[in-house]
Amino acid sequence: MSADRGSKRYILGGGAAACAVCCAAPALALLGIAGAGAAATIATLAFAGLAFALVVAAAAAASLLIRRSRSRRSDACNGQPAGPVEIALTAPPPVP
Repeated sequence: MSADRGSKRYILGGGAAACAVCCAAPALALLGIAGAGAAATIATLAFAGLAFALVVAAAAAASLLIRRSRSRRSDACNGQPAGPVEIALTAPPPVP
């Protein structure tokens, strides 16, 4: 009886070894692809976040420069410094 159990044990051990040799490469490749995919996803998210941040920063800087430029132009347009202005209230000229 023990001879039958021993022979079955060797057959099962040999089958497990054959399965490990046969399936190890595809299983490890699948794990490697999954790991590379996760790394690529993380890199893509980091790059997308960085690109979005750069676009927002560029838009903010451009709007600030445009606003300053318009402010300077409006101050330079009238030729007088900003401040109180005297207004004389008189009667309107007669209509002919």
